[in-house]
Amino acid sequence: MSDRDYIRIGEMKMFMHHIYEFKKGIRGLILCTMCKACAETVIKRLQKQNIEYLVQEVVEDKVNLYFGKRACLDTVRTFIDKPLNRLTPEEDFILGAMLGYDITMQCERFCNKKKITTAV
Repeated sequence: MSDRDYIRIGEMKMFMHHIYEFKKGIRGLILCTMCKACAETVIKRLQKQNIEYLVQEVVEDKVNLYFGKRACLDTVRTFIDKPLNRLTPEEDFILGAMLGYDITMQCERFCNKKKITTAV
């Protein structure tokens, strides 16, 4: 088995865990970056389970696959027309918060991107 095969197996295990978290209500939005071949398999699984999703191309053979609740996906639709490293500080904050990232760290990241000095 090649290194690439191990990576794909790992991606699929992570995906299954994300579906579990979504179905248990732990997360409302999940973002997975994966190869297109894996994404095709994952999308079939999402469709079978009636889970909504969005696909954003990253590079030729990689995509960002978002899945979760409709309101979250509708929000993401407003800014995935560009690479994630081009999000505005506000868009970056919203996405991080929706993905469940630590809110204080998101605030610090936002202030850093906006060049706002915070009191220590």
